[in-house]
Amino acid sequence: MTTHTICATATAPGGAIGIIRISGPQAIQHADSVFRNAKSNISLLDAEGYTVHYGRIVSPHDNQTIDDVLVTVFHAPHSYTGEDSVEISCHGSAYIMHTIIQLLINAGCTPAEPGEYTKRAYLNGKLDLTQAEAVADLIASQNEAQHKVAMQQMRGKVSMRLKELRDKLLHITSLLELELDFSEEDVEFADRQQLLTLSREIKAEIERLSKSFATGNAIKNGIPVAIIGAPNVGKSTLLNTLLDDDRAIVSDIQGTTRDIIEDTVTINGILFRFIDTAGIRHTTDTIEQLGIERSRNAASAADIIILLNEPGVPFADITPQPHQHIIKITNKTPEFQAINGIGIDHLRQQLLDAAPKAQASTVLITNIRHKQALDKALIDIQRTEEALVMSVSGDLVAEDLRQCIAHLSSIIGGSISADDVLGNIFQHFCIGK
Repeated sequence: MTTHTICATATAPGGAIGIIRISGPQAIQHADSVFRNAKSNISLLDAEGYTVHYGRIVSPHDNQTIDDVLVTVFHAPHSYTGEDSVEISCHGSAYIMHTIIQLLINAGCTPAEPGEYTKRAYLNGKLDLTQAEAVADLIASQNEAQHKVAMQQMRGKVSMRLKELRDKLLHITSLLELELDFSEEDVEFADRQQLLTLSREIKAEIERLSKSFATGNAIKNGIPVAIIGAPNVGKSTLLNTLLDDDRAIVSDIQGTTRDIIEDTVTINGILFRFIDTAGIRHTTDTIEQLGIERSRNAASAADIIILLNEPGVPFADITPQPHQHIIKITNKTPEFQAINGIGIDHLRQQLLDAAPKAQASTVLITNIRHKQALDKALIDIQRTEEALVMSVSGDLVAEDLRQCIAHLSSIIGGSISADDVLGNIFQHFCIGK
């Protein structure tokens, strides 16, 4: 339980309106010490929760008015952090916001650390760890697809699925451990065939969640699209056209692009990460050879490959992976001219058709920490399955199940309490969130 009250700005500087957040046991008291109600002498200490009050922020030292404001009061546990909280809506002037923050610090508040509000929400049981992490993803979302995935996680869909799996595992474990208590009486509470069937169902779901990271990560960070082809077929021109910007150098000289050029663009709410690569050809130039090697590496890592050529020039010789989608385009033809934008709309539609898609009901994993924990849980449940097939002792099976439960619990925060782990998660949040 926190003992100090924090304050911070919760909006970016430069806007017309600014919001200052206060949270902690003395949040209302500290806000009240600098607030003067415009319509009455009612103290914020007597205000009901979820009420908004119009008045002035004044300096207690000289009674000087700093700004006309709206103050919203929240009583614990009915607030974002689960603590007594106040939000001050003022004008967005950097001077005004800085002055109000300083008045609150003088009154006894402590400046908030990055992510401290959301960390308190987690510690006070308002959010689990996956929901807390989704807050940062929601703030960072730049398109519809990212927003949907972040909202899905913030609404607890990932948590609910993991809790369902954990409850099933706990049920199996409890039956096995109950048998251990009655080991001398040779009693079997758990039907081994039923446990095997259930463990296989759980394994399949953990496997599905782990594999969903490929789609979830692509939506979150951009679907990687590599533009591959021989020199001078128009790769850099195509990149510039797709980005609507002169991002890559265009030249008639072969071998101009010698390193990876990367940038992103959103098409119909989906983020694509385009990668322009060095032209693939036989060359003795050492630097160009390095660029070509990077081109092949980029092709192997991409979800979508645009193979570009021109009349008389063959497509680059690459071996696509089974999961990759290949789009072949012949440039400098009546149907497609990157330099003039001819055929670009059709290409955009091809990219959208090839993009990974998720149904509204599909739970996606977007966080590498979650993916790693799921992979560890998958190893544990596989060991459980093998142990059940081999009729291994119940105590050994129960131990594998406990490890699986621990890894799933670590995702939603059930077994995480170390300050360094929590700090690592929340340190990337912005101040005021």
